[in-house]
Amino acid sequence: MNTRDWPIRAKLTALVIGPVTGLLALWIFATTLTFGPALDLLSARTLLYDLGRPGEAVVTELQRERRLSVVQLAGDRALPELTEQRVRTDDAIVELRRKVGGGDLRDVADAQLDDRLDQLVSALDALPAGRAFIDDRKVDRAGAVGLYSGIVASAFQAFGAMAALPDAQLNREATALTALGRSRELLGQADALLAGAVTAGRYADGEHEQLVRTVENQRFLAEIAVADLPPAERTAYQRLTEGAGFLQLRALQDSLIRSPALPARFDMRAWDTGHAEVWQSLRDFELRGADALAERSVPMATRILVQLAAAGVLGLIAIVVCVLVALRVGRSLAQRLTGVRAAATEVAERRLPDVVARLRRGEEVDVAREAPELDLGGDEIGQVARAFNEVRRTAVRAAVDEVTLRRGFNEVILNLARRSQGLVHRQLALLDRLERRTEDPDELAGLFQVDHLATRLRRHAEDLVILAGAAPGRGWRRPVAAVDVMRGAISEVEAYDRVDVGEVAPAGVLGRAVGDVIHLLAELIENATAFSPPGTRVDVAGRSVPGGYTIEITDRGLGMSAPALAEANRKLAEPPEFDPAGSARLGLFVVARLAARHGVRVELRPSRPAGIVAAVLVPSELITDEPPVGADASAEPERRRLAKVTRLTTMPRPGRPTRPGRDRSENTVVPLQAARASTVEPPADGDGLPRRIRRRGVTARPRAAVADTPAHRTPEEARRAMSALQAGTARGRRDGSRAAGTDPATPATGPRDTGTPSTAAGPAGEPAPAAPDQTNRD
Repeated sequence: MNTRDWPIRAKLTALVIGPVTGLLALWIFATTLTFGPALDLLSARTLLYDLGRPGEAVVTELQRERRLSVVQLAGDRALPELTEQRVRTDDAIVELRRKVGGGDLRDVADAQLDDRLDQLVSALDALPAGRAFIDDRKVDRAGAVGLYSGIVASAFQAFGAMAALPDAQLNREATALTALGRSRELLGQADALLAGAVTAGRYADGEHEQLVRTVENQRFLAEIAVADLPPAERTAYQRLTEGAGFLQLRALQDSLIRSPALPARFDMRAWDTGHAEVWQSLRDFELRGADALAERSVPMATRILVQLAAAGVLGLIAIVVCVLVALRVGRSLAQRLTGVRAAATEVAERRLPDVVARLRRGEEVDVAREAPELDLGGDEIGQVARAFNEVRRTAVRAAVDEVTLRRGFNEVILNLARRSQGLVHRQLALLDRLERRTEDPDELAGLFQVDHLATRLRRHAEDLVILAGAAPGRGWRRPVAAVDVMRGAISEVEAYDRVDVGEVAPAGVLGRAVGDVIHLLAELIENATAFSPPGTRVDVAGRSVPGGYTIEITDRGLGMSAPALAEANRKLAEPPEFDPAGSARLGLFVVARLAARHGVRVELRPSRPAGIVAAVLVPSELITDEPPVGADASAEPERRRLAKVTRLTTMPRPGRPTRPGRDRSENTVVPLQAARASTVEPPADGDGLPRRIRRRGVTARPRAAVADTPAHRTPEEARRAMSALQAGTARGRRDGSRAAGTDPATPATGPRDTGTPSTAAGPAGEPAPAAPDQTNRD
């Protein structure tokens, strides 16, 4: 049985319950041992009056009926006295049966006495049959003596079982009185044998020897019984045997023993007189002794019961005191240990997290107040409490130091991130100027690629800002179309050429959430491209749903296991604290932070047949109608950047040659079929837009327009047309702005690139990032 995990209260109870149970069992055992003999002593009166007196009356009547039956068998006629005696015997038997069948006698009788009573009743049931044999003279004198002596012997066996008192002296006296009764029964047997022989005028065969044995046994039992009597009773018995009747009877017995034949001049009248006197004297002596014995047993039983009550009460008081002391000590120990446990739990589950949260909010924390002293005495528990006081203070101080260190670490990260943001923003502005001056497609393609890398660097710098607990600072004043938000996110992904924009329902995103939604989508699209095979596509689609706008990003990767998916969704629903040890899941953490900032709900679910679907539900509070094209100049930089990406995808990427026989435009993997229908439509006879032609050497090929447009366009031709449309639109706007003397790429409200915060000269000549609460400026 493993008890290590038992509660302390259960362990203390187990320690106490064993000794207390043992003590209680001993108390019950001792009480039972003492209470039983006391009840036996009290039952002595019941045994005497319900069995002793009725049984002795039956024995007396049976002895008289036995003598008359033997006399009748010895003579030649029926005796009227025998009939009368049988009636008296039956009356005594009826009274005995009533007592034996009653509940009082059976309740106090033990198992042995119950058996002896059943034997006595069975012997009495055989008496009518014996009487019939005697009346029919089918039995001789010896048989008649044996019949009645057997019934009387059953009665004395019951008397012997009754004499089993717990007190040794009382038990010896009861045994002695029973032996005297047996001696008197032998005296009656001798009288019945002699009466039959006198009536018949001679002994039957074996009667003299039986008479001699009976007389000798009677004397022997009397001597043994007298030896166990108390001194007073023994003295009384000695005086009784010195009487004239006893002396006369003994002399007659001696004469019968000496003469093998019946004396011719035997004085039967003297025998009858002496026998009656002795028999009655012995009977009276026995009855007086039994009454005295019963009377003496009551005070003795009362004394035992009083002692038992005193011992029982004292034992019960001792048990109750032990239980109370055990409960009090156990409760005290349990309460003190529970107090230590509660203090430890409070520190671990409430105080330390509360201290850490307050420290992260910038509040001051008093270590002494947050770790109060525990005073639980001077024993081992008190020493444990004092040791825990030190542990608690150390834990609080360690929490303070850890939060202070983390705050400093976040400030360092934020400072480096802001500096990186400033440098990236300056780099993007420089790249934009270089792109405007460059006409060579190869150089322009290289600049576009560097521009794309810088955009990704900007996103990673914003990741650091988010990890540090600050806002990235990128925002728009006016709503931006959902399709432009998706394109802006695609433009910040490395494998943008594997992303397909599917069906996008018209909608607009409020400017204050555009930057964070773009960043959130970029992280999810980046994950989709990173965790799916290089040859598969990533689909992005948007649709309006009750409660907001859903953007779904579907990849064809291996997917995630159910536990990993549940864990990821839990972290997305409840953003955890940033743990530097979990650097492999920074994107998930950034997405959770950005989603929690605007109430956006992100959920990952399995895709069919394989892969993951990332569903981004933008709440309706952030969704508005789709703005018209050109309604917000701040969205123009994102459109220009998407145009760069689109044009870049029409060219072979460095280090990846185009397949033979395949048009370069087949590298385009940002299909614009889901773009808004309100965008400029190509003419029916062809796109009619100029297309930049790659120059070979120093001689550039002239620009050429498509002269003939087939009636049915292939998907690749439609893709090229749309790419050319977007690039031409951007170039036309730029040329128109130059003719007007302004550059739309540098609006008066802020710097040029998407989400680029305004910068000023920082310390040591580095740009200092704009405050997060500035409006963007794109």
